[in-house]
Amino acid sequence: MSDGQSPYQPSDQGPQQHPQHAPQQNPFQQAPAGWSGGDQSGGGGLAAPPRPAEPRKRRRTGLAAAVVATSLVFGAGAGIGGAAFWDATHDDPAGTSQADQVATSQVSQTQAPVTDGSVESVAQKVLPSVVKIDVAGQEGEGSGSGIILTADGTILTNNHVVEVAGTGGTIKVDFSDGTSADAEILGTDPLTDTAVIKATDVSGLTPATIGKSANLGVGEGVVAIGSPFGLDATVTSGIVSALDRPVNVGSDDQGNSTTYPAIQTDAAINPGNSGGPLVDMTGAVIGINSSIRTASSSTQSQSGSIGLGFAIPIDEVMPIVDQMAKGETPTHARLGIQVGEPQTTDEAGAVVSDVSAGSTAQKGGLASGDVITKVDDQRITSADSLVATIRSYRPGDTVSVTWTSGGKEQSADLVLDSDATSANG
Repeated sequence: MSDGQSPYQPSDQGPQQHPQHAPQQNPFQQAPAGWSGGDQSGGGGLAAPPRPAEPRKRRRTGLAAAVVATSLVFGAGAGIGGAAFWDATHDDPAGTSQADQVATSQVSQTQAPVTDGSVESVAQKVLPSVVKIDVAGQEGEGSGSGIILTADGTILTNNHVVEVAGTGGTIKVDFSDGTSADAEILGTDPLTDTAVIKATDVSGLTPATIGKSANLGVGEGVVAIGSPFGLDATVTSGIVSALDRPVNVGSDDQGNSTTYPAIQTDAAINPGNSGGPLVDMTGAVIGINSSIRTASSSTQSQSGSIGLGFAIPIDEVMPIVDQMAKGETPTHARLGIQVGEPQTTDEAGAVVSDVSAGSTAQKGGLASGDVITKVDDQRITSADSLVATIRSYRPGDTVSVTWTSGGKEQSADLVLDSDATSANG
């Protein structure tokens, strides 16, 4: 796979020295009976790439913009000063007095009722289920967001939010009512960039309603909630701008890539939104805000939202979340191959570079040099595309894999392997 630096950046606040949907059944919070579907931070945990020096012309343009901005500031100040000067030095018009002037009164306006399906109604429903997470460890400090799963403090977030704590760090959770609590890690999964933590000595929390990301459609309205740049309880809205977008945000210690089939949204997601919910217009969680596409190439700073935010689909990770909440080691589906990119732009797919002995891929007839082009109905356009697609399945699932070998198309139904060790069954 490509060794180039990923343009996608986790949207947490990382170490300061680096940076209509029927709810699905799940072991945490289910939608209320009768519910029907309807149409969801400082700097990042991973630093952005280095920003190149700007051309001289660009710098002059920026200076001009700064001068204009300064002029506006002084202009506003002058306006205020001028009004004050007029009031202090000019008499009332002849024949008028303070008593003759028409008295005005402020109109009392009642707040309009909240409309179901509006952003306001979604915010009211979801905000009590979103937390701000502050983490400190030997590598620095960071912050992000989290989603309450149980009334006694089980919280879902991103792995890159809590990994700063390491083995001896601290995690603090701030709730919507202004209270806070310490928390401990129940489980982490770098391959899906998810983690489950548990707030200590809490009860009566409001669990989020878990929706079903499989029912999402492009153009559908969504709301993101979290703590961008440390500003807790921040609400932004937008639409689903794409689905199944392969997003690669790095790799674990063994070189396995953290790649998932993301929900792309133009709802503003910024550093610190990581781990917070992306919800549909009923307030059901359909994704975990996790990364942003940045236009910056600087390793020392992070860009804000440019309208390209990415969330992990909730359907794909809930089985893993269940494992982590129980203290189990998360497991993932695999074909048993290593893949790379095609050598020419005329090809599209994932090129098999190695096949593990005894794997389902080997049993199915895949060999080095073959190009995988489809898994079930999902077209495979790259190595990341294949990894993201396989990550959306579970060990033991049967998939139809299509590939080309020597210019000839082949296909086979394969039962996906598990990356579980023998100790985990």
